[in-house]
Amino acid sequence: MRIALAMQHYYNKRWDLAKQMGVTTVVSMNLPESESEDVPPWDYVSLLKLKKDYESAGLDLMVIEGNPVPINKAKLGLPGRDEEIKNFCELIENMGKLGIPILCYNFMAEFGWLRTSTITARGGALTTSFDYDLIKDAPFTNAGPVDDDRMWENFTYFLKRVVPVAEKAGVKLALHPDDPPLSPIRGVARIIRSVEAYDRVMDIVPSPVNGVALCQGNFALMTDDLPSVIRHFGEQGKIFFVHFRNVKGTKEKFIEIFHDEEGKADMVACMKAYRDIGFDGPIRPDHTPTMAGESDEHPGYETLGRLFAVGYMKGLLESVERLG
Repeated sequence: MRIALAMQHYYNKRWDLAKQMGVTTVVSMNLPESESEDVPPWDYVSLLKLKKDYESAGLDLMVIEGNPVPINKAKLGLPGRDEEIKNFCELIENMGKLGIPILCYNFMAEFGWLRTSTITARGGALTTSFDYDLIKDAPFTNAGPVDDDRMWENFTYFLKRVVPVAEKAGVKLALHPDDPPLSPIRGVARIIRSVEAYDRVMDIVPSPVNGVALCQGNFALMTDDLPSVIRHFGEQGKIFFVHFRNVKGTKEKFIEIFHDEEGKADMVACMKAYRDIGFDGPIRPDHTPTMAGESDEHPGYETLGRLFAVGYMKGLLESVERLG
């Protein structure tokens, strides 16, 4: 396993902190804005500069994550989706040319991961929480009601055009679950909300590059036996990327917790499962509480919680590898 950290695309202290912790694998969150309107962020030269910036600092760009190419029209099946898919494929092709092996994407339409509150966690740290009762009566988005059938039809259209391109480019497509794995929200279906949904995705376009971003916080809300799910997909070689995190509660009402707290996922058993399946890809801490002295400008993505998480992950990893 390669412990990784999510990084901004510009130099900042987290680049140095990562190396000081012995973490040199980078997950780039989205792409930098282009200097010219004529050159998109997913252009070959733009990606080359991004990769070289990391390399010059002693870091290895292994994953691009987030929404590097807008695909909301593709998700909703709206006019203009083919242009978005074309741009998405161009990103994949350029990643392949540059040896950037993994693209983590999602198929959440209209909005991405969603929380309803910031609350106090252990020791006064700040953490994010979700309570469906607070949002169940929220108005529909501008897309109006969007049901499961429409979303599956649109995703099938998308996959059949994108997966062959990724296969040719040698880029793995790691699908992130809907967060939270609950549907509908504001009238929009969230179809990637169960283990069975992932099985369906793998069957739509069978391919060695069509796989899973195993975000533990979401998967722990889908199942009471996360280690068995890790083995289920791992034995098929379908886990490309891992978000190592934990939650407490249910998919209707949960909070993000520190990595060492007791929650839905047994973190030791999960790490053992990754070892047992021979997982050798990137695994990064995700959604950590905001600790003392931090601004909480980016809830879940401040620095100190990640430092704590990396230390915890290193200890777990060494233990399961040495002790069996």
